[in-house]
Amino acid sequence: MCWTAKSFVRGLSFSVKYYPKDNHLPALCLCSTIKPNKCHILDWSRSSCNSTVPPGRILSWRLFSCKIRFGGNVYFEENGDIFCSKADDDKGNVRILFSTEDMGFSGTVIKRIRVSPDERYLAISLKSENSEEATCVIMKLGDVPIVEEVIPNVFSFEWATNDVLYYTSQKNLKCQNVFMTTFTNEKYTKLVYTEQDARFFVDIHCTKDRRFLTINSNSKTTSEVWLIDCRHPFKLPVLVQARTQGVIYHIEHRNNELYILTSYGEPAEYKLMKASVVSTGMENWQLVYALEEKTKLIDLEMFRDHCIMFLQKAGCLYLNVIAFVSRSVQSIQLPTWACAFELESHPEHASSTCYFQLTSPAHPPRRFAYSFKENNLIEQAAEEVPIIMNCHTTRLLAKSKDETLVPITVFHNTNSKELHRKPLLVHVYGAYGIDLNMSFREEKLMLIEEGWILAYCHVRGGGELGLRWHKDGCQQNKLKGLYDLKACIMLLHELGFSQPKYTALTAASAGGVLAGAVCNSDPELIRAMVLQAPFVDVLNTMMKTHLPLSIEEQEEWGNPLADEKCMKYIKNYCPYHNIKPQCYPSVFITAYENDQRVPLTGILRYVQKLRKATLDHASRTGKEGNWIPKIILDIQASGSHCDSSWEDSLTEVSSSLCLQGLQLGEDCLCEKQISQVQQLY
Repeated sequence: MCWTAKSFVRGLSFSVKYYPKDNHLPALCLCSTIKPNKCHILDWSRSSCNSTVPPGRILSWRLFSCKIRFGGNVYFEENGDIFCSKADDDKGNVRILFSTEDMGFSGTVIKRIRVSPDERYLAISLKSENSEEATCVIMKLGDVPIVEEVIPNVFSFEWATNDVLYYTSQKNLKCQNVFMTTFTNEKYTKLVYTEQDARFFVDIHCTKDRRFLTINSNSKTTSEVWLIDCRHPFKLPVLVQARTQGVIYHIEHRNNELYILTSYGEPAEYKLMKASVVSTGMENWQLVYALEEKTKLIDLEMFRDHCIMFLQKAGCLYLNVIAFVSRSVQSIQLPTWACAFELESHPEHASSTCYFQLTSPAHPPRRFAYSFKENNLIEQAAEEVPIIMNCHTTRLLAKSKDETLVPITVFHNTNSKELHRKPLLVHVYGAYGIDLNMSFREEKLMLIEEGWILAYCHVRGGGELGLRWHKDGCQQNKLKGLYDLKACIMLLHELGFSQPKYTALTAASAGGVLAGAVCNSDPELIRAMVLQAPFVDVLNTMMKTHLPLSIEEQEEWGNPLADEKCMKYIKNYCPYHNIKPQCYPSVFITAYENDQRVPLTGILRYVQKLRKATLDHASRTGKEGNWIPKIILDIQASGSHCDSSWEDSLTEVSSSLCLQGLQLGEDCLCEKQISQVQQLY
């Protein structure tokens, strides 16, 4: 029901190897690939706002409920059940519409909900933890809701009219077909679009005012959009602008004009442009607003008379409010503690309030609202989890090999003394233009409270400083990310944040490339490394074009089969190909037996070669008391690359903390911590 730039990022990155828990990433596409289990809207009907307060002032506000408003009803999901109540019902009367257990879908979670315009049908996507594909269940709502249809292998879906549903099918991690199915007296399903280029991934989105459905075909660097007029859902889709290599764009609609979020033009960063519905070609695009240099567009939300951009610059979050009527732009800095942002869904185009959440690794989510009428930022007063007041946040800049300044965000307990003796956990990703996950996790808070230092290295290849930051760290620039990570770790040690023998490095999926590379090139910088479903065999994987993602990921890593220079370059940093007999840190790897994104065979080869190298080094030196690292591989029979339950997360944390605690040296940990990790081991 809502479109966001973050959703655009998610869809574009859906086919990449990314951290499964990055669901606050995340996520360039038009629908949410990974949404929290509760798909809800904040009900702000009981809030109050003092109109005499100056614009931009943060007010205290208590939130009463989390709901999806649609027409005169409110829909909400809780523990696998979907409920409905009247919006004006103060008695708490609710009606259950769907139950995963009762309907025979036990073991699945609800990922997406779409209500038909007349509220006769409810479309729900369900996904199990062992599968990448989701199932779409269509419920006919009445006195007794019934299952109307079950459609397997669905990625995205939207209602064009009361009884016409468009959806995309997914097979083997690819999404290239769009279907239309009707729920009229004469039911039928029809293929309406097929993407021929294997580099592109297709999804469906509905504009905020429900005027158009958009078919969005995205590669890592290029976009193409087709429009379906919801007033004429059986007509063929109309092309907005033919794909132009290197140009990303996405469409919203307002007052018979298309609003286009695009990288078109110089500099090649995001801009908001517009064009008439009847003249949609690129030559007719007019600039509305351009981002400043080194500014990251995190998200964007369209309303009837306003547009809100959520931005990040110099490590701080901002929201820019664009007023279409007055053509003014107001910039509001969000609280300095905030590191991550999540926009709440807003189905009502004419809404006068925008709701969102702010968080950080040490701050549980706190809900805020921006009121267009009052021109104020309103903050929720109460937190579900208390914020620790003794956590200090430091933002640093490390100078990389080519003099580029690389941001680092550091968290530590203000009561900690002798920081050079405290354990340090370094986080890195650096691929696909995806930011490091900076959202709140209970285990991160626990580490900080126990005296750990957490450092997040925003290296090139990620998206923290905009599209250019990603471009400067992909393909023939991948080594820049390695140099950035090395510079970050060295600066942390120079400034007294721990030291090498107390330092652990953690990464997941594509983050394993840089983590594994620095482990090969500079193993003396760290003592332990914890990887989850890591991509560590880049060259062999990219040369196997039969794998689901190899072709479309050539825009990120290059094509070693067609370019010998590219092959040599990848081989120069590929973690697997650069293992050699030397003193390595200890390594703990979690892998999934049925992982479709990162082949288990590559991880097995990596672990086998790494173990052999460590044993060869130990036999060559042959001195008593030599450091012999532990190389541990934990293969999970269940679970998948994109999902992990809360219980699984705790198990992984327990295992990795155990390794870190035992390998970083007992003199940097208190007796209580040593006892805890030894009990876990």
